[in-house]
Amino acid sequence: MSKKTNKFSASDFGHEAEVPQENAFYFGPQNFKWMLIGLAFIVVGFLLMMGPDANTVDGKFDPNSWNDDIFSLRRIRIAPLFVVIGFVIEVYAILKRK
Repeated sequence: MSKKTNKFSASDFGHEAEVPQENAFYFGPQNFKWMLIGLAFIVVGFLLMMGPDANTVDGKFDPNSWNDDIFSLRRIRIAPLFVVIGFVIEVYAILKRK
């Protein structure tokens, strides 16, 4: 009884080798789901940062006035937290194996 040590024999010479491929693409459906969740967190974070700038009062620019709403809890703490959480989710989605 001869034990075949090579995967290919002489009769296979010149023929394409059939290598079973499971799925050559690294990302699976779960990766894309997590990427979309992370992207949603980032977009919501940037939307929460929106608002009038420091010199806008009632929709008009006034250099002599100051708008304290730029230092609101939503724009300083919550919105950047959403963006950072979104980027952490993106890193997780990229590094997650199938």
